[in-house]
Amino acid sequence: MPRRAISLAAGVLPEASPAELIDCAAAAGFDYGGMWAAPESWTSATTRAVRRQAREAGVRLLDLEVAWIMPGPPDPWLAELVHIAAEIGAANLLVVSSDPDMAATAAKFQALIDAARGTKVRVNLEFGLFTAVKTIHMARAVLDAVEGEAKALLVDTLHWARSGGTPADLAAIPRDWLSYCQPCDAPAEGPAADDLDAIIDDAINRRMPLGQGGLPLGAMLDALPESLPLAVEERSAALRAAYPDLAERARAVARTSRAWLAARG
Repeated sequence: MPRRAISLAAGVLPEASPAELIDCAAAAGFDYGGMWAAPESWTSATTRAVRRQAREAGVRLLDLEVAWIMPGPPDPWLAELVHIAAEIGAANLLVVSSDPDMAATAAKFQALIDAARGTKVRVNLEFGLFTAVKTIHMARAVLDAVEGEAKALLVDTLHWARSGGTPADLAAIPRDWLSYCQPCDAPAEGPAADDLDAIIDDAINRRMPLGQGGLPLGAMLDALPESLPLAVEERSAALRAAYPDLAERARAVARTSRAWLAARG
């Protein structure tokens, strides 16, 4: 079996700067790195610096986070994120929606797909109980409603498991909708589906190294293409406490992730 490509998801290092995200991915030997852009701190100079640093460090950027669709008129920042992703060489843009109007979500998602036309950026819709697109079935309905080669569906193990997803749901996803996925582990039992604060805490503080929790990780990977890059989303308060040094934290995630993948054969 070929070696699975892994990426350092930006959420593992929420306190890191763009430069530190690249440095840590390189130092830990990840195949890819993830990037986070916030409108209050990202400038055209940041774009140039990230593009240059990634090239010099030999780090390929798997994704850029996060384009957050909100109720109301389209936010110009989201379309700008598509262009930033293209300029820094990120293969994917991660999109979530808090707009409860699914027709409006689809229209805004379509606008991002249109903005990506002519670039190599895939526009990935992530589902989860913390968003308006709560399940894989809701995400599929949005993707069915839009057109364009850039459209993609992003599966995060935690959100898939917590929202009642099954391996059959994953196996049924059209293969051309898949660009990468976000595996992690976590306790088998999650918060109540209507406890938003606990759901968010579960997502940002209680994830675990691959193979050390109770999520059906093996079933997830078996239902997805072997070639799919894995953005390891081990976002964890325990990990942050154990490894305050960012580079050491990245190395720990790379080490446990590679070990689990190797043990699977």
